[in-house]
Amino acid sequence: MRNSNNRVFSTGLKISLLSILLFFIAGFISSAEFKFDVSSSIVKKWFNNFTAEAMVYAIGSENPYYTQVLPKESKPPALSSVMLQLMTSLRPGDPRSLLGSELPGFAIFDSEIYIAGKGTNYSTLPIEPTLPLQEVLQPNEPNEKNAEVEQPEKNLPPPKQNTEGQVVYIYHSHSYESFRPVLKGGKFTSTDPKTNIISVGDRLKQDLETRGIGASHDTSNVGEKLNARKWGTGKAYALSRETVQQAIAQNRRLSYFVDIHRDSQPRKLTTISIKNQDYARICFIVGREHPSFQKNLQLAEELNRRVNQKYPHLSRGVIIKNKYEGNGIYNQDLSNNAMLIEIGGIDNDFRELYRTTDAFADVFGDFYWQAEKVNGGERKKE
Repeated sequence: MRNSNNRVFSTGLKISLLSILLFFIAGFISSAEFKFDVSSSIVKKWFNNFTAEAMVYAIGSENPYYTQVLPKESKPPALSSVMLQLMTSLRPGDPRSLLGSELPGFAIFDSEIYIAGKGTNYSTLPIEPTLPLQEVLQPNEPNEKNAEVEQPEKNLPPPKQNTEGQVVYIYHSHSYESFRPVLKGGKFTSTDPKTNIISVGDRLKQDLETRGIGASHDTSNVGEKLNARKWGTGKAYALSRETVQQAIAQNRRLSYFVDIHRDSQPRKLTTISIKNQDYARICFIVGREHPSFQKNLQLAEELNRRVNQKYPHLSRGVIIKNKYEGNGIYNQDLSNNAMLIEIGGIDNDFRELYRTTDAFADVFGDFYWQAEKVNGGERKKE
């Protein structure tokens, strides 16, 4: 009996000491954030990996009141399991915690599939590689033999008169992203706005203007700007943030901010046939690392719903990313109506890309004018 009591006492003492340790470490981290940025530190990531249930049981060993919030079927984790999580960030039963930091590309599982479109799972998520600056500074020659390279202004009706001014701001944090069918030698980056993602932005601008929606389009060569500051491509979002902030300061009427990218996934994942025509599929990316990200998420969810309702399976869904798998904010803290859209992938051509851009503009135009009708009515009541 004495040995049994000693074991119980010993286990209780260990858990109590563990609770005290967690309390002091959590206090240190909370206070330290006022003094220095630990948002990407190993310590904070370690705490994010520590399961909430294990934490509650550890604290509940001192005050059982806390364990009342847990489900009735929940069972206390073994002390060995708690210690394993604390010492290694490994979560028993979750192989991703073991493989995520060891296998190249496995960190993509830090993303959350909020809405899964057709074929979207954790093996088909959009890929955002970090490219060497010297690579994105290359102009790369266009594939002139490819008849599918065309200018964005072709086959578009003239713009409608708008009285609202420029209300949509289109830009490209990775302006150098391009497409294999467009370039010689299978390249997929270019500094030429006629052969990179900027051309897709041009098409969207003109599409919106044909619907009476004023749009501004930033066509900056991001690679050159990064090079001028001696920055790498990892700072592309910091650079585009300055561009967006400047645009807001110069035009307070801007209401929607669209960062257009292309995915690095292959054709089979980024292309779909609708009424016997191939379209480059789109995907909405939302960063969760700011307090109002739910507003951006609501916008992405609504546009995703409308796109797939009118153009079945054109959207691959809505993906939420944190700072461990991507930028985590994507400038979306600057506006509740900010969005990042992946249009197509490295194997899509401009005909497919423009079809999709036209489709998105069609859907966004309906959404915008419906919202304006509601907001206009509210303004009249005021």
